[in-house]
Amino acid sequence: MLMSNTDRPARLHYMANGFRVLTPGNHVTCAVSGAAIDLDDLRYWSVARQEAYADASFALEAETKA
Repeated sequence: MLMSNTDRPARLHYMANGFRVLTPGNHVTCAVSGAAIDLDDLRYWSVARQEAYADASFALEAETKA
């Protein structure tokens, strides 16, 4: 039986110019809002904190708090 990545969170390693998939899935969770982010829509993350963000405002909020 083939496993589907539908509705399964991915585990990623965030790098400066992209990310590497450690565990397959179709989304990650925003570190600030808790919203699911499809991997195709993921544009904002922190390399230092290894966190994903749903949009630029959440990335700024996390950076401000750090």
